[in-house]
Amino acid sequence: MYKRQEWRVATDNGETNDSVISGWERNDTEFSQIGTGMTQSSGVFTFPATGIYKVEFYATSRRAANQNLNVVRYRLQVSTDSGSNFIAVAMGSSQMGTGGDNQECFCAGKAIVDVTNASTFRIQLYVAASTHVRPLYGSGINHTTMTFLKLGDT
Repeated sequence: MYKRQEWRVATDNGETNDSVISGWERNDTEFSQIGTGMTQSSGVFTFPATGIYKVEFYATSRRAANQNLNVVRYRLQVSTDSGSNFIAVAMGSSQMGTGGDNQECFCAGKAIVDVTNASTFRIQLYVAASTHVRPLYGSGINHTTMTFLKLGDT
């Protein structure tokens, strides 16, 4: 049985660079969680059970005022040691040109994660940019999201 759930950034992360995205909520608009759900604290997600998971992210960002933004990178990062160390397993990148405020860019990525120990595996979405960006957010619409789909047992 496939178990799926979707999370979205609902609160403002501010203009940020080199940081974990936080402010997540479960999508509660036209969506119902199937199965036991992920939990998260300060942007770090914990898996509910062992298994093979497909994890996807979609991130929309707005450039900080009057900043040149050569590159924006979002990375899915996994830890197998309860969050002490993270490694990147997927990355999406984009860029914006010079000049003008309120320009936006979009990044996406996905990974298959084999969670062999639910008590020690963690995952987070991390942003790194050449200057500060603001991940878009909202509690009624998906701007920056993560979807978790359990494909099967490990």
